[in-house]
Amino acid sequence: MKERVLELLKNGYPDFVSGEAICRSLGISRTAVWKHIQALRGAGYDIEAVPHAGYRLVSVPDRLYPAEITRGLATAFLGHKIYHYDRVESTNRTARELASRGVPAGTLVVAEEQTGGRGRMGRGWFSPHGLGIWCSVILRPAVNPMDAPPLTMLAAVAVARALRRVTGVEAGIKWPNDLLVGEKKICGILTELSAEMERVNYLITGMGINVNIDRHQFPPELRETATSVLAETGRRVSRVALLQDLLAELEYWYTLWEREGFAPVLARWKEMSVTLHRPVKVFTWKESWEGWAEDVAPDGSLLLRLPGGERKKVVSGEVSLRTR
Repeated sequence: MKERVLELLKNGYPDFVSGEAICRSLGISRTAVWKHIQALRGAGYDIEAVPHAGYRLVSVPDRLYPAEITRGLATAFLGHKIYHYDRVESTNRTARELASRGVPAGTLVVAEEQTGGRGRMGRGWFSPHGLGIWCSVILRPAVNPMDAPPLTMLAAVAVARALRRVTGVEAGIKWPNDLLVGEKKICGILTELSAEMERVNYLITGMGINVNIDRHQFPPELRETATSVLAETGRRVSRVALLQDLLAELEYWYTLWEREGFAPVLARWKEMSVTLHRPVKVFTWKESWEGWAEDVAPDGSLLLRLPGGERKKVVSGEVSLRTR
C-alpha cells in the first residue's frame, strides 16, 4: 500500500495530490494515508504536506528501492522480483539462500552496503553504503552444467555496455570478467553455480560496480587499483538508471545466448577486451604462466601462447596485464 501511495504522488508530480483523492483511489482512511506518508518520509522521500492542498513529492532518495527500479524497467523477467536490503554480508550469499528456497529465475538481490562482499580468488570487495551497485541475479538456465561458465563473460558484456551508454565510461573487459578503466578496476563479477550431473539448479551472477565513490573514499590500499564512475567523470550518476539499463542488457544477452549459443556474446566480448593480443601473466591457485594472450576459445577459455611456442588453454585463473 505504501508503494501505491508513492505511485499516486509520482503520477501527480509536480502538483499536489489531495488526501481525499488518495483515500478514494486506494480505499483507505486519512489516518492510513498519513501513516504511509510518514513511512515514505522515513525511507528518505521528501514529501510536502499543505492543508487543503494535499501531498506533493519533492524529491526521491538515492536508494535502490524496488519501487524505483521497477518503474520504467524494460525487461520481460529480470528484476520483476526484487529483494532489497540496507546491509548484507554479501548479495551472493543472500541470493544462494533465496535460490535454494525456489525463488523464480530473474530474481534480483540488491543491497545498499555489503559487509563481506567477495571478488574472484576469495578477495574482499569494498562495498560502501549507497555509493555503488552491489547486486546478484538468480538464473535457472536449462543447460548442461558444462555449458554454464561462459555466463560470467556474458555478464561482463552487459555491464560494459550499460556503463558506456548511461555514464559514458569506456570500460574494457579483462579476461574473464573484470571491468577496467585504464589499469583500474571499476566492476567485479562473481558467478556461482549449483548443479547436479546433468542439470543446473541455479546460477547466481553477482556484480559490484563502483558508481559514486570519490577517489579519497577508497581505502589507501585500493587507490592505485580501483576506480569509479565518479572518479572517472567527475559527476554522480543515478544508480537506479544504471541498474535498470544493466538488467535490460543482461536479459538481452542472456536470451540471445539461450537462442543462438555463446558465439555472438563472445564476439562482442572480444570487441571490448583489453586482454587479447598482448603479454599477460596468468595465475591459478597452484601455478602461473607468462605468455601472449592470443585468443579466447568458443568455451570461454583463454588461449595463451607460451614463450617456447606451446599453446596453453587456460580454463580459469587471474590475469595480470603486462606492458605491450
